[in-house]
Amino acid sequence: MRRRDVMWAGPAVVGTAFAGTVLAQEYPSGPVRGIVPFAPGSATDTVARLFAERMREVLGQPVVIENRAGASGLIGAEAVARSAPDGLTVLFGTNSTNAAANALFRRVPFDMGRDFAPVSMLATVPLLVAVPESSPHRSLADLLAAARARPEAITFASASASQRVAAEMLASMAGVRMLHVPYRASPAATQDLLAGRVDLFIADQAVILPASQGGRLRILAVTTATRSSQLPQVPTVAEAGGMPDYVLFAWFVVAAPAATPRPAILRLNAAIRHAAANSELRSRMTETLGMEMLTGTPEEAASFIAAETVKWTNAIRAARIEPE
Repeated sequence: MRRRDVMWAGPAVVGTAFAGTVLAQEYPSGPVRGIVPFAPGSATDTVARLFAERMREVLGQPVVIENRAGASGLIGAEAVARSAPDGLTVLFGTNSTNAAANALFRRVPFDMGRDFAPVSMLATVPLLVAVPESSPHRSLADLLAAARARPEAITFASASASQRVAAEMLASMAGVRMLHVPYRASPAATQDLLAGRVDLFIADQAVILPASQGGRLRILAVTTATRSSQLPQVPTVAEAGGMPDYVLFAWFVVAAPAATPRPAILRLNAAIRHAAANSELRSRMTETLGMEMLTGTPEEAASFIAAETVKWTNAIRAARIEPE
């Protein structure tokens, strides 16, 4: 009996391996659609387009970026979750779509763990606490003092879950109340900040840095545990606000619909790693945008997302944000 089992196992294993090899050779059969669940000009959009350009060199097909903004990234993420699991549609996701959504919304149209197959992490990035240059608040301590003196007189913008959580967490830990002004896209929020129509915007370094050039914005603090290498003069929130437990950063990931064949996942992963090795891309990501590269295996991405989901959920609950 055992001998017969061994004899029949051989062709099955060979057949499976052959099918996988054929699929790997044929994939992708056409352009890959990379859905960005945020607006053009957002940090996620910038990262996606940088990687897409270089991924083509391995895939042999273009990665066509499609922006589907709205609902803090849920609209674009749902589109990917409901796409055919053929590797021809992927999500350029973030902590907003792949870690924080369940804690922020009562009804999420997908299951982050069940409906996506992580391909690779891409990068992490600090968030910056910014005010208009015309603001009377010269430091984070000044801003928090004003918020404490006049509850909800300070307005803050947000266009993503990470931006909102960062501000709400700051207010909660400082014991102040600020007024939330939601936006559909980071560029619109940035423009209103520059114009002085909102008082505060905590957003990805990739969003704030370009707008801060020329002295149009004042950066009060950085949200990570250590100072940004690009902004060594800017204190952390822990330093400037006296909140040693305040640590937060954003991140980017590529994920495919669940049940996407393993050969397609690995081919996409190889394309991402190839892109990340490009010196021009690395320079743009790290030196210009202030990001830290974080590519790796699909398994490493899955573990990272699981740990970050716990962290973001705890942060949202600690900030007393009620699910919408």
